[in-house]
Amino acid sequence: MPRLAVVIVSYNTRDLLRSCLRSVFASATRTADRLDVDVIVVDNASHDGSAAMVAQEFPGARLVPLDDNLGFTGGNNLALTLLGFDVAPVNHSISNLQSPIFNSQSSIFNFQPSASPDYVLLLNPDAEVQDDALWRMVAFMEETPDAGACGARLSYGDGGFQHGAFRFPGLFQVGLDLFPLTGLPGAHRLHNSRLNGRYPMALWMGEQPFPVDFVLGAAMLVRGEAIRQVGGLDDEFFMYCEEMDWAMRLHGAGWRVYALPGAHVIHHAGQSSQQVRWPAFVRLWRSRFRFFDKHRRHYPPGYPRLVRGLVRNALALRARQARRRFARGQISGDALAGELNAYAAVIDRPRIERIGREKPDFL
Repeated sequence: MPRLAVVIVSYNTRDLLRSCLRSVFASATRTADRLDVDVIVVDNASHDGSAAMVAQEFPGARLVPLDDNLGFTGGNNLALTLLGFDVAPVNHSISNLQSPIFNSQSSIFNFQPSASPDYVLLLNPDAEVQDDALWRMVAFMEETPDAGACGARLSYGDGGFQHGAFRFPGLFQVGLDLFPLTGLPGAHRLHNSRLNGRYPMALWMGEQPFPVDFVLGAAMLVRGEAIRQVGGLDDEFFMYCEEMDWAMRLHGAGWRVYALPGAHVIHHAGQSSQQVRWPAFVRLWRSRFRFFDKHRRHYPPGYPRLVRGLVRNALALRARQARRRFARGQISGDALAGELNAYAAVIDRPRIERIGREKPDFL
């Protein structure tokens, strides 16, 4: 019987995490005769009682509460290490092992390298597994030996469609992110086109799996053998682009990545990053720069420089627009300072406007 480890890295999403865990255990129960499921929760130093909730309400989950926030990448790599995979070391600080939160029922440290699972599912705490999605993903991998990873069909909490897989990014995608065409005729079709890295809706509405460049880390299942071959997530990506980098490395090692329309996961999207909007914006673009630098051999010469130039010009335009909004009284001085600071941090420039305040902590 295949072994699956579901790894959930959480930061201040207690109520969403509760719903996530309920869905995981419900899905695992449906196919308990065919699939052995372990659930690991890495709590990234939450202060909303998430870790205590897991310990009290989900004794079947293995809890790793941290004193420091390792980010999505660091938290997942820590779990992979504890599961017996040889991944890049991470700096971490684990809470007192004798505390009520970290008890014998939730201890993950009894895992041995020989006991590493056949598959690992990275699952966001703001995701909810539907029906037998866990089994569908594992069954597909069992039947598809060249598959290094796969992802589920995602939808928003209101049932709306959400893209769960993309092509590796190009300049057009970067441009659309920075210069949205909202309100222009045909903008919706352009945003959902191949030019913007999207796969056709018709593929998602079918039942057949299809190959993709990468799937979102919100619900990304990876073969244990592939992890042992390419290693874990790159710790230089604190958050954002880490699953894209992982998929690029999987492709480079000869594995394929697939999207599974028949496996459904609800993804409420962005609940952790919304708590720190501008720090998340800075991390997003710095991670994208790192991705293009790291994988420059897959792009034309000088590509990272082109990306930086495009971003620099776009942020200069957005900064002017922000100042005009401030002049019209549409945003406060604090809001303007936070936005301008973020743009300056993305392009590694000194503080550009103080607006009578100290610069934010994330710069």
